Amino acid sequence: QVRLQESGGGSVPTGGSLKLACVSSEFTYNANYMAWFRQRPGREREGVAAIWTPVGSTYYADSVKGRFTISRDTIANTLYLDMNDLKPDDTAIYYCAEDRGAVHMGNALQASPYNIWGQGTQVTVSS
Repeated sequence: QVRLQESGGGSVPTGGSLKLACVSSEFTYNANYMAWFRQRPGREREGVAAIWTPVGSTYYADSVKGRFTISRDTIANTLYLDMNDLKPDDTAIYYCAEDRGAVHMGNALQASPYNIWGQGTQVTVSS
């Protein structure tokens, strides 16, 4: 069973940066899509960024375009999320997720097709 473990969360002031990492227990080249989601207080889980692992195509939520970058290191079995110019509205628990075939370009930022999830890491941005 594939396990995902996130790290890198923390507390930063507005405008700060963080880099999240998600280590997979199996080779990430077996994945179809990998993605980062977040759940802000009182809100549903939402897609932040996704990557189609065969070619590296990336997809972003409008709210993070130009500020966040998703990437992966297939040798290290690790997915990353570089977050810059953080805002208080980015405060959330961030989760990584992996798909083995149900996701396509049209639903890459929807949570329901992903079937492998990490436990999450807290990101807090103070004003």
